[in-house]
Formats: sequence, C-alpha cells, structure tokens
Amino acid sequence: MSFLKKLFGGGGGSSEPAAPRIAATETYEGFALAATPMPEGGQFRLAATITKTVAGEEKIHRLIRADLFTSEDEAAQAGLRKARQVVDEQGEGMFG
Repeated sequence: MSFLKKLFGGGGGSSEPAAPRIAATETYEGFALAATPMPEGGQFRLAATITKTVAGEEKIHRLIRADLFTSEDEAAQAGLRKARQVVDEQGEGMFG
C-alpha cells in the first residue's frame, strides 16, 4: 500500500522538496558554485548549483548529471569541476 501512496501522491508529508545538502562551495569567475551530491542507492549522483546576481536579480542554474560516485566527497569535487566547465563554456548565457 505504501508504494501506491507514493506513486499517486498520497504519501502525506511536505509538498516542498528538501533543500539539497551543500557539500562544498567555491567562487569562480564571479559565480558562486555549490556542490550538492544527491544520495542514490548507496552512491552519490553529481549535482551542483551555479549562482550569480545579474542586473540586480539572483540567477540560479542547477545541474544534475548521470555520473555516480562511491563517496560524497568524490561527487562534490566532480560537481565543482563540472560547474567550472559550464561557467567556462556558457558564462552568463546559461541564465538566458
């Protein structure tokens, strides 16, 4: 029965998703990067946020990749690396 409740949204609980846990942060080229690895089946999925204030408005880009790592620290370091790559490739264009 629990499976059906989850499947059809009857699980109760909060409708707001839990805030991701920030494992590592850094500033890169004027962007704030935060690695937010997602636990999944005993491993951690690569995830990060890229934030910058543009024209007085805070813009946030969330990236999630298929890569899985055995430790949260490995996933966090890979997340920051990927976020730096996205900044280098797209700059502020990722928000537009």
